[in-house]
Amino acid sequence: MDLNLKGKVALVTGGARDVGREISLALAAEGAAVAVNYRNSADEALAVVDEIRALGGSANAYKADVADLAAVKGMVEAVVSDFGGLNIVVNNAGLAIRQKFTDSTEKEWKAQIDTCLYGAIHLAHAAAPHLEKGGDGRLIAVVGDSSRVGESGLAIVAAARAGVIALMKSLAREFGRFGVTANTISLGLIETAHDRAWVEANRDKLTKFYPLRRLGQPEDIAPAVALLASPKGSWITGQVISISGGFCMV
Repeated sequence: MDLNLKGKVALVTGGARDVGREISLALAAEGAAVAVNYRNSADEALAVVDEIRALGGSANAYKADVADLAAVKGMVEAVVSDFGGLNIVVNNAGLAIRQKFTDSTEKEWKAQIDTCLYGAIHLAHAAAPHLEKGGDGRLIAVVGDSSRVGESGLAIVAAARAGVIALMKSLAREFGRFGVTANTISLGLIETAHDRAWVEANRDKLTKFYPLRRLGQPEDIAPAVALLASPKGSWITGQVISISGGFCMV
């Protein structure tokens, strides 16, 4: 499908690995220039950039911790300087620490909230003026379904990402008059994003929660993000779209 993203510039946080990698490649395949953000995965980010360029696309890698507002602002300014604008922002970076709530510490709460909630706020705040300019900006957040239904062991990240959902709905109302859409993609368990040994040890138990009887793969997610980023998604805003194999049906 031609989603008509030629001439658009997309920034994907956490764009070097797993779901972020597939999103970066999908947007590039539809013609967008892609800014691949990373915090620690420099080699993976550069590999994604090389892959996009090898296919005739345009891409650069940008190091920034989304929990750091100054770093996010600097990254956005660099992307706009390098590519001439910014049209699509995918907030995919996250941090989840699976543990019993009473065993968690204030330091661990802060790390997850700073990355997941403040990261989304930082990115939206830095990018909003540029998204408004084009009249068709796209703001997309990627969260987990724990933010909608709760999940034992993920209380803090679920709470942080529930805040992201509220943020995106509010921004959809605030920026709609500028032609900017804001939506959330809510995921079930993507097996490549978790410890392989843990997944294998718990696979039978985990898949029973999914009517489709399998866990998610990164390539299950990217097409929906590309659609929301495109002109074909121009009348979709303020929505939470669950891609979860049926794990969440609300």
